[in-house]
Amino acid sequence: MLSAPIPSVEETRANQAFDALLGSLSRPGQIRKLPGAGEASIIEALLDRECRVFCADPTLMPQVLESGAMVADIPEADHVFLGTMQNAESLLSVSQGSDLYPDDGATVIVRTVLGAGPKVRLSGPGIQTHQDISISGLPNGFWQLRQDLIRYPMGFDLFFVDGDQVLGVPRSTKVEEL
Repeated sequence: MLSAPIPSVEETRANQAFDALLGSLSRPGQIRKLPGAGEASIIEALLDRECRVFCADPTLMPQVLESGAMVADIPEADHVFLGTMQNAESLLSVSQGSDLYPDDGATVIVRTVLGAGPKVRLSGPGIQTHQDISISGLPNGFWQLRQDLIRYPMGFDLFFVDGDQVLGVPRSTKVEEL
């Protein structure tokens, strides 16, 4: 009789993180719970030897390197871990994909405070009418620069992390500052 292997604790955590990330992108503006605080569970879920990664936070580098992912500059990175952002200019270098390969657009992970600060209104796929959220810790001009850069289907997807909470904003989502 065949039996399925029992997943390890690490594999279970990675699957829970992946489910939270996927759920947050499919329902923009809805906060999901990660299996652990910070970007560690995201690294565990998304990175492997086929990924190129930029990481602005030196405390995350040991785990990034342990994943086997290749360290890259922002323009070549599939996943961009910006930590706490000081200015929005780093978005200028993020890969947007191309007309032929829009899926080459990067995934950007930013550390923020969810539920506090300036409000934005999200609308688009996965949102019934609109979703209002508050995000603190983003530099001035962040949302305007994102709007200027994204030419759907080209663009980049965003994950905002606050402790064990994650909020996804895919490139298809329209964001209006309130």
